[in-house]
Amino acid sequence: MELRHLRYFVVLAEELHFGRAATRLGISQPPLSQQIQALEAELDVPLLDRSSRKVTLTAAGAAFLAEARQTLTQAGRAVTMAKRAAAGTIGLLRVGFTPSVPFMELFPLVMRRYRQEFPEVEIRLMEMITRHQIDAMAENRLDVGFIRAPLPAVPPDVLTVPALTDRLVLIARSDHRFAAMASVPIAALKGEPMIMMEREAGTGLYGHVHSLCAVHGFAPTVAQEARGAWTPIGLVAAGLGVSILYSSLVARLTIADVVQRPIDVPNADGQVLFAHRTVMDPPALEFTRLVRNAIG
Repeated sequence: MELRHLRYFVVLAEELHFGRAATRLGISQPPLSQQIQALEAELDVPLLDRSSRKVTLTAAGAAFLAEARQTLTQAGRAVTMAKRAAAGTIGLLRVGFTPSVPFMELFPLVMRRYRQEFPEVEIRLMEMITRHQIDAMAENRLDVGFIRAPLPAVPPDVLTVPALTDRLVLIARSDHRFAAMASVPIAALKGEPMIMMEREAGTGLYGHVHSLCAVHGFAPTVAQEARGAWTPIGLVAAGLGVSILYSSLVARLTIADVVQRPIDVPNADGQVLFAHRTVMDPPALEFTRLVRNAIG
């Protein structure tokens, strides 16, 4: 039994006339009669009553008609869904991001545009540190991700492209001596109690700050390590030290007695990269297209 047998039968059941049904199907009447007879022979039940001039459905034919229509509808849906999946309008998109990325303009912009263009794609967001995102993409547990430099070893089946930069800023209490400076030299931090983001927080801050200080011949004096994005700011407000954070974390933040100051040092920018697998499903391909358009 083939789908064409079902189509022929449904049209004939609707017309109850071989001539009109053949015309609708674009075939001659004899092939239509032969196909219906072949269908009845395969089912081993009569579907039509041809005893009178008017063709009518048997009880078996009426029951078969309802199921045949459902089968044809489902077959049509299967074709449609396959085409939509190939076009990336349905499916699953797994997006990774490091903790500070949602505060940056690029991330909500691209997510909003993607949701508008592909409302039926399921989006699964996963907050992960950079190296975990790289591993997840290599193992096909993640499609795309927003990661931070410095990068771990990147396997050949994962590609990265610079997306944007994120300036480092110093956070201090308003009564701290740094608050009176227009910008703070990195060398001025020597011996200063600092609130540092943990290395495992995954923002890249730990390594970035240590490398900047090392260039000037000292290591940060770590008074406290913190994991959460907002914890260092609260500890600064409590007078436990100063902190260095990415501007994206604090750009729209106002806390009493806490000020932000630029850091006067070259290479004080952090880099955010967009990463994706070399082999992608259509939803990830479309998302990558939007990201690349957004970053130019």
